[in-house]
Amino acid sequence: MIRLRIALAKGRLYQPSVERFTRAGAAPAGDAGRRLLIPSSDPAIEFLVVKPGDVPVYVESGAADLGVTGTDVLRESGADVLEPLELGFGACRLVVASPAAAPYPELPGGITARVATKYPRLAQSHFAIAGRPVDIIQVNGSVEVAPLLNLSHWIVDLVDTGNTLRANGLVERETILCCGAVLVANRASQKLKLDAYLGLMARLALGEPWSRA
Repeated sequence: MIRLRIALAKGRLYQPSVERFTRAGAAPAGDAGRRLLIPSSDPAIEFLVVKPGDVPVYVESGAADLGVTGTDVLRESGADVLEPLELGFGACRLVVASPAAAPYPELPGGITARVATKYPRLAQSHFAIAGRPVDIIQVNGSVEVAPLLNLSHWIVDLVDTGNTLRANGLVERETILCCGAVLVANRASQKLKLDAYLGLMARLALGEPWSRA
C-alpha cells in the first residue's frame, strides 16, 4: 500500500534526488520518460515527477506528501510547507548581475532600472527592501541575454560557477539567496502519516547540508 507520495522535480535536481532516495532504499523503478507516477523499490513509496515550479504546489495542496525542490523555487512560490531536511546537493546562488561596464547600483539620470528574471517575487522583494525602485520583467529562459538586447539593465538569476554570466559579459553584483535542494512536506500529511514520515527522515538524513553563507 502506498503511504508516501513524493514529488520530484525534472531537470538539474532530478538525478541527485534519485540517487539520494536510492541510497535510502527507495529507488525509482524505471525511467521517468513520459510517466508521471513511478513506483519505487519500497512498496510504501511512489514518486510523482513534475516541473520544478510545480513541486511546492503539489506538496502544499496535499497531492504529494513530500517533495524535493530548490530553495529558490520554494521561496519564489511562497508555499506554506514544512522544510524538514536540507539534502546536501544542488548548491547555487540567486544573484543580481549586470554588464561589467554598466553603472551599479544606480543608473545615471535617475533612470529606473529594468530587471529581467525568472524570479519576479524574490527580485521585487530584494530591491524593495533595499529601497531601490525597479521595473521587473519576467522571462522564462536565457535571462543572460536580456542586457545584451537592451531588454533590461540588470538580471536576477541562478548561478553555479558563473561561467554563463562571464560568457555573456556579465558580472555578479549582489547575492540575494544561497540555495540548495530541500525536502518539503505537507503539514497535514506530516501529522497523519507520522510513522512513515519519521522512518523516511531517518533514512534520508545523510550527507552534509549546503551552506547558507
